[in-house]
Amino acid sequence: MEWRDEGLVIGVRRYGESSAIIEAMTRGHGRHLGLVRGARSARLQPVLQPGNSLALVWRARLDEQLGHYAVEPLQLRAGRLIASGMALAGIGYLGALLRFLPERDSHEALFSAATLIADHLDAPDVAPALLARFELRMLSECGFRLDLDACAATGAREDLIYVSPKSGRAVSASAGEPWRERLLPLPAFLRGGEEPAPDSVDLDSAFKLTGFFLERDLFGPRGIEVPDSRRAFIAASLRS
Repeated sequence: MEWRDEGLVIGVRRYGESSAIIEAMTRGHGRHLGLVRGARSARLQPVLQPGNSLALVWRARLDEQLGHYAVEPLQLRAGRLIASGMALAGIGYLGALLRFLPERDSHEALFSAATLIADHLDAPDVAPALLARFELRMLSECGFRLDLDACAATGAREDLIYVSPKSGRAVSASAGEPWRERLLPLPAFLRGGEEPAPDSVDLDSAFKLTGFFLERDLFGPRGIEVPDSRRAFIAASLRS
């Protein structure tokens, strides 16, 4: 068995004296693990770091085996990202989100989105909004899509500023006014379109919104704590 693909490194685990198991989000083969021999060598160690993009060749005798990776660097971001606490937390959290996907299940759109985020994780004016939107995409991909297109009460598509924590549907300002204390704020940039860049208030609202549903629908049911990397990323991004 053999295939070639492009992958974003999201995890590295030591294996034996000199090898490592690399976890990569690949374009065509989903989240996929493989063994790299000599991973701790001076040549490979800086290459096999979370946030880097690699050309991968995977080989195994049988498809269900772990298999081996041969790797070549495509884009080495780790050296740049390591200088930013926000970026380091962001790449760790990005990996935690992608691990909700089944192994070897292709998600090309998520691969492209994750790679775009990795490109901008050290840009405080861009990265927080990208990651908040990615959280929404992960919820949708896992079967918990939020309906932010129309008001749950009236069907209106204008002035949507709340989300119902029960249904995950948008609510307009007028319909939600009597229950605003019970509703979650919906910043405009999460709905897409040509919205202005979010400010710190918008970002704080966005992460509270996504965090509620992530904890309720993804992390909580699996008995997993929300990663510290998420809190660290949000704190650093809001400071910036």
